[in-house]
Amino acid sequence: MNHTLLALLLAATAARAETTYPDPAWKDAPDPLASPYAVPGGTLVYGAHNPPKSLNYTINTETHTRMVFGLMFQSLLSTDSVTAEFVPGIANRWTVSDDKRTFTFHIDPLATWSDGRPITAHDVKWSFEKLKDPKSLCGAFATSTQFFDLDKIIVSDPRTITFTSSQTHWLNLVYLSGFYILPKHIFENQDYTSINFEFPVVSGPYRIESIDEGISLTMKRRPDSWIFKLPSSRGLYNFDRIVFRYFQNQNNAFEAFKKGLVDTYPVYSARIWANETIGERFDKNWIIRQSIKNHEPISFQGLAMNTRKPPYNDIRVRKALFLLFDRQRAVRTLMYNAYTLYQSYMADLYDQEHPCPNPLYTYEPEKAKALLTEAGYTLNTATGHLEKNGAPLIINILTRSPSDASYLALYKDALQRLGIQLTITQKDFASWMRDMTDYNFEMTTAAWGGTIFRNPEPMWHSIHKDTKSGNNLTGLTHPRIDRLIEAQRTEFSIEKRNEIHREIDAILYDQTPYILTWGIDAIRLLYWNKFGTPDTILSKFGDEDSIVAYWWADPSSAEELKQAMKNGTPLPPLPEEVDFDQVIQNRTKE
Repeated sequence: MNHTLLALLLAATAARAETTYPDPAWKDAPDPLASPYAVPGGTLVYGAHNPPKSLNYTINTETHTRMVFGLMFQSLLSTDSVTAEFVPGIANRWTVSDDKRTFTFHIDPLATWSDGRPITAHDVKWSFEKLKDPKSLCGAFATSTQFFDLDKIIVSDPRTITFTSSQTHWLNLVYLSGFYILPKHIFENQDYTSINFEFPVVSGPYRIESIDEGISLTMKRRPDSWIFKLPSSRGLYNFDRIVFRYFQNQNNAFEAFKKGLVDTYPVYSARIWANETIGERFDKNWIIRQSIKNHEPISFQGLAMNTRKPPYNDIRVRKALFLLFDRQRAVRTLMYNAYTLYQSYMADLYDQEHPCPNPLYTYEPEKAKALLTEAGYTLNTATGHLEKNGAPLIINILTRSPSDASYLALYKDALQRLGIQLTITQKDFASWMRDMTDYNFEMTTAAWGGTIFRNPEPMWHSIHKDTKSGNNLTGLTHPRIDRLIEAQRTEFSIEKRNEIHREIDAILYDQTPYILTWGIDAIRLLYWNKFGTPDTILSKFGDEDSIVAYWWADPSSAEELKQAMKNGTPLPPLPEEVDFDQVIQNRTKE
């Protein structure tokens, strides 16, 4: 066979050995969750937590930084707001090889930077390589979005880039689709670690207008952004300005909200929801109080036990400490029975078809005492302390929120009854984060958000046990968990991955790296009654952060609110509970 014919045959085979997306029948269309009545204009004042140490999300992966960065920059692909399937982003077309190791993206010819220059494959390549460069200090981002040997990159032309991996992993496309693209021509000659607050050229719907250090950040809408040329952006990103106002103390944030200095307030405290959302402003519907149930991914929270250190490296001690935490009493007496107790690290994997088999931990001091005795602890009757080899059992908990004090006081009381001492140290967020970087703690409070595409590897695989600023806070290692995580890498069926994840969850629950606490399956939201909102209020998979994309300023509502407050008259009520699925069902009936 001659070389020309062989080349043609190989080319034909290669052409057949890949799949092109999106489907040829796919057409860009308005987001079905965006209201057709949304109009641009006005300002949203959004309460944010601590002032960020950087606004570069690849360096600083805090939630607020992600919001700001995501408003300025975009990724190769996006996800459908209803199905969560991949849809075009900066790339309007992409192909995946049949062995799931080669990915080619074609840049949308409409995609441009704010200085008018086109977004190119060279921008994509430069941004990707910066993420993988250890000198860029993107360790936390790289750990949470681990690129599996995606080390072969070819730029075929300014609008075409191909990535090839030596490994097959379902997350490769997820990670390639989601990293943010920065303008190479602006930043290529800068030290990447210094790219923190100044972003003169962007691609997204907003840019930074001003920063009042430690107080607020203002973003201004870019009506000339290329994304507004797309039907899918119709009714989205409507506010002319978004002001992020910083509060280190959430009590201060709530007081500012009630004074009208902040427009929205998500309530994470059962006490506030039950006792402090009363009075004229609430009774007369000047402030709206809604509980919104959607499909936001569920994760978990609790007290992380550092298994790198004794006595937390002993599973018997970990189980005993869990059994001594009277969660039922805490929820009943301190949280108005508003929460359910966690009995899983992956709660949304379970339903009627797949009920959770994990037993519910309850307060059982006698069982805890037996486990501690088995672990070698005895009561020193002279001191009243539980000891092992003459050393008392002292539990040290590091927290970053004053609101933890009430339930930890209950826990301290329960531990003391068995002769266990408890010390509580509270630090500010920045100090707490420094301790987390090097795992400088024994026990700490920790809360984790969920993701649509669940990946247990950064948090639970042993290779990340000592990764600085990593997610494996507890340092737990387990050979069976490692093998299961490695098995799910090449499983492209989400149903089959969930089967594997349920097995991982069962092992985790038995190993007890956390004293799990409690959670709620709804988003409790307060907001001043002056905005237009979609009928679902929030997006299907998002939390209160989706306000910035879907809401809009309504001058008529704002004037009605102003007059109602001036005259002391009520406004029409809005639903106190919103169920996403029910709203969608009602749409289909209309």
